[in-house]
Order: sequence, then structure tokens, then C-alpha cells
Amino acid sequence: MNESPSPQADVQAHDRNVKLFFALVYAVQGLGQVDGLIAQPLSFYLKQEHGWTPLQVSAYLTIFNFPWIIKPLYGVFSDFVPLFGYRRKGYLIAANIVAAGAFLWVTQLNTPSRLVWALQITAYAMAISSTVCGAMLVENGQRLGESGRLVNQQWLWFNVAAMVSAIGGGALAQRLPPASALHAAAAIVALAPLVVLFGAIFLIPEQRTRFDVLVLRRSFASFVAAFKKRELWVVGLFLFLYDFSPGLSTPLYYTMTDNLKFSQGYIGILGSISSVGWLVGALLYRRLFGDLSSKRLLHLSILFGTVTTAAYLLLVNEISAAFLSFCGGFAAMLATVATVTLAADYSPQRSEGFSFAVMMSITNVATASADNVGSFLFEHFFHNRLTPLILVSAAFTAFAFVLVPLLHLGDKPQGQAAGAAAG
Repeated sequence: MNESPSPQADVQAHDRNVKLFFALVYAVQGLGQVDGLIAQPLSFYLKQEHGWTPLQVSAYLTIFNFPWIIKPLYGVFSDFVPLFGYRRKGYLIAANIVAAGAFLWVTQLNTPSRLVWALQITAYAMAISSTVCGAMLVENGQRLGESGRLVNQQWLWFNVAAMVSAIGGGALAQRLPPASALHAAAAIVALAPLVVLFGAIFLIPEQRTRFDVLVLRRSFASFVAAFKKRELWVVGLFLFLYDFSPGLSTPLYYTMTDNLKFSQGYIGILGSISSVGWLVGALLYRRLFGDLSSKRLLHLSILFGTVTTAAYLLLVNEISAAFLSFCGGFAAMLATVATVTLAADYSPQRSEGFSFAVMMSITNVATASADNVGSFLFEHFFHNRLTPLILVSAAFTAFAFVLVPLLHLGDKPQGQAAGAAAG
């Protein structure tokens, strides 16, 4: 006689499915975001076909950050208003169908003024999908007490995809004309959202729900309570200042292309090397960093970020670029796990989607602003010289040391909800 699975076995199977789902979703995010596979072909297209400057390219790319800045709006709907009877699954299915269609549209366009609309739709779809998955991460991370490990896993798979994207994007830009490389990247990425559709349908056993006034009142009360939390405002301010460091990304791309004469293929390989650094850090995370307190992890991430940024002063050739890219990826892993885990730990229950989305939107605003400030300084103040921009960026990163005491973290472990810490 066959025995039915035990409740404990069901819980373990659910947790495995959730972790597999996070892996699939963030692999798709690594491929499908505007800074994924399509990133280098897009920058190459704007630079070669239209002769745009670093500041023009940064400003154009900033447009696609707006959907990520308003992530709290998607979080509110996901928390409060079911779609097709589900709080999470319905939004995931709809967003990824739209993403696939918009990327197919990109393959038919040839001017920046038209591309911006199609790419903006892909950005909205990816931002909605990311927001809903972020809410699920907070729910499961707080339930399991493993926010840090789940954040590490999701970003590990994001960077596996980013590594593939960097190599693929560089190869497309190297081998095809600029417009053809852009269209080929969009056609490939259009297939990725179908993976999330599979995961949403078969891996997430979400119970159907309906719009309930009583539940809405309770959720709204948590929504209001989130705004009243001093800790949430302090964490938000910290995240903004932590991430607002004049960006090197676009100036570095122009320096490598115009001054160091790196090929587009090798620049793509450098992006993959950065992802390898991220992956090595992620694989070592549990052993080296998993047991650190939140405060110690933040201090370590700031130290690594400062040193690796300053080390770009040593950029002289392809070998040094590879080493710096690896170290930069490792440092980015520490910074991301430290800050995203902090955001997850301070997100109150029943408004997880909204609160976590607010935190992530703050980092997106800071990053987008920093990239534009970096390109502006590089072009107008430093006269296309990278050295002074590196020094300014490293100094901004080091300033975050001063901000950590404002969080009053004490010895709070990673993954422990802020309410539990207070209790």
C-alpha cells in the first residue's frame, strides 16, 4: 500500500520548487534586462551608427530605469489586488508574455526614437516580474530565516546568465553590423520569458484568492505602518547613499573602445569575467560570509568596493582589465547580498511587495543617477580622462563607512527579520 507524502516532505518539495523558480526567474532577468544580452549591441549601435557620446548613451539608457524606479506601484498591486485570482502568479504570467512580444517588436525597428518605446515595454515587464519575485523572496526568506542565502542564490543565477549575456553580446557586436547585432540579441532574448511562464505555472503552488475588503484593510494597515517605521527610512537613505557613487560603466566602455582599442568581443569577455568573479563569490558565500552579522558584511562590502574601484587606476591593458573585472564582480556580489538582504530583513509582513520594491527602487534611482553623473563628469569636467573619475567614485564608496552606524544593527544576523531582532 502506497503511503501519501508526509507534510514535511510536501514542505521540502515546496521549498525546492521555490528555489528552482528563483533560479529560473533570475537567469531570465540576467538575459532579458536592457543591461543583459542586448546591452553591448545596443551601446555599440548607438555609438557606431549614430555617433553618440558617453553622456548621450547614458541618458538614453537611463530612460529604461524609470520602470524600475516605480517598482513600489507594482508591489502595491501584487500585495493588494489579485490578478486572474492570484497575488503573484497572474502578474508573472502576464508580464512575461508582454516581455516576449516586446522583444520581438525590437527586431523590426531601426531608429533610436522607435526602439525606445519597445525597449521601455520590455523594461516594464521585467520590472514587474522582478518585483513579484522580490515579494516572494521576502515571504519565503523570512519564513525560512534564509534571506541572505536566497538573495545569494538568485543573484548567482542572475550572474550565470549575465556571463552568457556578456560573451554573447560581445560576439554579436564583433561579428555582425550594429543594427543586425541588436536585432539578433532581441530575437534570442524573446525566448527567455517563456521559461518564467513554465515556472509560474508548474513550480508555484499558489492558492487562488479573491479581492477581500477585510484582507485589504489589514494589508493597508501594514502598508501605512511601513511608512511610519523610522528604521525603513534610515535603511532607504543608507541604500541611496551607498549606491550613489559616480558610475564608471559607460566611461569605461568608451575608454576601452577608443583609448585601449579593445575589440567588442573582448569587452564582452570582460563582462563575463566580471560575472565569474560574482559566481566565485556566490559559491564561497555560505562558507566565508554566511555567518557574518549584517553590520560586518556591510563593512566588508564597502572595503572591497572601495579597493576594487580604486584599483581601476591600474587599468593599462587586456590582462589588467581581466583581473580588475574579476575583482569588481566579486566586490559586486558582496555589495548586492549585503544591501538586498538588509532590505529584505526590514520589509514588514503583509506589504512585502511594496516595502521591498521601495528599497530596490531607491537603489535603482541611485544607480541611474550615479551613471549619468559619472558620464557627465567624465565628458565635461575630466575631459574624457578616467583617472579623476575613478578617484571620485572610490571616495564616494568609502563614505558609506560613516553611514553604517546610523542603522543600529548591533549583532543582528543576516536573514533575521528586523522585528525579530527588535524583539
